[in-house]
Amino acid sequence: MPFLFKSVDIKRVGKLLGTEPKLIGSSHRFEVGGKDSHRRLALEIYPNIRIGNQRGNLVSVYTESTHLQLHFCSGYVISELLGEVTFIGEQNGKLSGLIIEKEGGCSLYANVDRSLLSGDFTQLGPEVMLSGIALSLTDTILAKEPKNPGGKKAGRRKKVGVR
Repeated sequence: MPFLFKSVDIKRVGKLLGTEPKLIGSSHRFEVGGKDSHRRLALEIYPNIRIGNQRGNLVSVYTESTHLQLHFCSGYVISELLGEVTFIGEQNGKLSGLIIEKEGGCSLYANVDRSLLSGDFTQLGPEVMLSGIALSLTDTILAKEPKNPGGKKAGRRKKVGVR
């Protein structure tokens, strides 16, 4: 069964980000920001909504000048040490990760080859190394085999990790 956000997941994300979610229609909205007024964002999580002819999780981020979306979010990892939550989506061995920082920053890594997460980072160029390092936290929750978002079976999957 594919990962679906539950109320406990929404509470965990809110606790890490230091904000209470607001339920707006079918989404949970978090307004995040640090001391710098330019590092503010809104995070919206839409659990189990229709995306085309399938159902899945959608994660959206709105900043001062950007709108990012992660379709078919298949899990997340909370890092209390880093003060961030990483949302992931995987299809055909490619991984996309949307990282939200407690202080209002965000990063997106899209279509990253899964093999970069467990390889020798020192053998990568600096422009590629960052994505492998940033998404390596998600290795603990990834399915044994790549999974398509349509809900087809894959290896066992841990739904969420907390560090």
